[in-house]
Amino acid sequence: MTKPDYKTLIKPDVWAYINACAEFYPADAVNYSVDQQRAYYTALCESMAGRRPKGLTSVDKLVAGVPTRWYHPGVMSQQATLVYFHGGGWVVGDLDSHDDICAELADTLGLRVVAVDYRMAPDFCHPVAIDDSQAVVEALLAEGRAPLLLMGDSAGGYIAAAVSHRLRDQGREKGDLSAVQSLLGQVLIYPSLGGDRDKGSYLEQAEAPMLTRADMVFYAQIYFGTDKGASHEPDRPLAAQDFADLPATFATTGPFDPLFDDGPAYVGALQQAGIPARFAAADGLPHSFLRARKTARQAQQAWQAILEASRNLLEGRAP
Repeated sequence: MTKPDYKTLIKPDVWAYINACAEFYPADAVNYSVDQQRAYYTALCESMAGRRPKGLTSVDKLVAGVPTRWYHPGVMSQQATLVYFHGGGWVVGDLDSHDDICAELADTLGLRVVAVDYRMAPDFCHPVAIDDSQAVVEALLAEGRAPLLLMGDSAGGYIAAAVSHRLRDQGREKGDLSAVQSLLGQVLIYPSLGGDRDKGSYLEQAEAPMLTRADMVFYAQIYFGTDKGASHEPDRPLAAQDFADLPATFATTGPFDPLFDDGPAYVGALQQAGIPARFAAADGLPHSFLRARKTARQAQQAWQAILEASRNLLEGRAP
């Protein structure tokens, strides 16, 4: 298999972002301890964090025993609540790592954003991250915060979809789908959805900048506690028996990402089940491009597509 020539395929402004990340996060970080990886990731996120929008406020509080951060824009134009699940391979990341992203979402979309600080591996392995996240979503519904829009990047995209599937499945068991029907939709940003790591983009983009197949295997083994491959990992959205009764969905991933195939595979399954769903390839981009949204033109375009899809879902339209 011919390796992609990333030096010519990726634009200079995107490379500037990749190189800036490399200063904080070594390419072989997969070989370092979890504590070291968390330190690298924290330093990286701090270096790229933007200023808070004027008028925006936030408060940290426990919801269902889970730490969360609530963002309120200066002008509230939407009654819905956006629930955000951060990425980081189920191992790194926290409320601070995605603070500027959540703040911008709240300000730009004019709504309340609740970021979820779910517990992470290796201290808490599967299914704790999903348990925590589902508990927050159910508590928000019980508080009357509906309708909700779920959003997550990378591992957070997996969590968002897994929560939707759980609400659907448990609702069916109870004969009450009101919880999943309270979701306006889900926005999945370069999500890990449990695709086969031995074919397609996982092999074609195995050595992509920002995320490699080896990284994915490393994080999955820590989180799921198994090295037997994706087919042995429970709660994979792509392993669902059916895709009916799930929320409308927008997914986006850059082509230079081992996870690329997961998005269109999931969206295609939803579409076959009659669910409004759309996948958009984030042209020219690698994994984690959200942090380049201020500096790289293609990342800016991908961010605008995310905002547009979010607005469509908030207004009850197809993504």
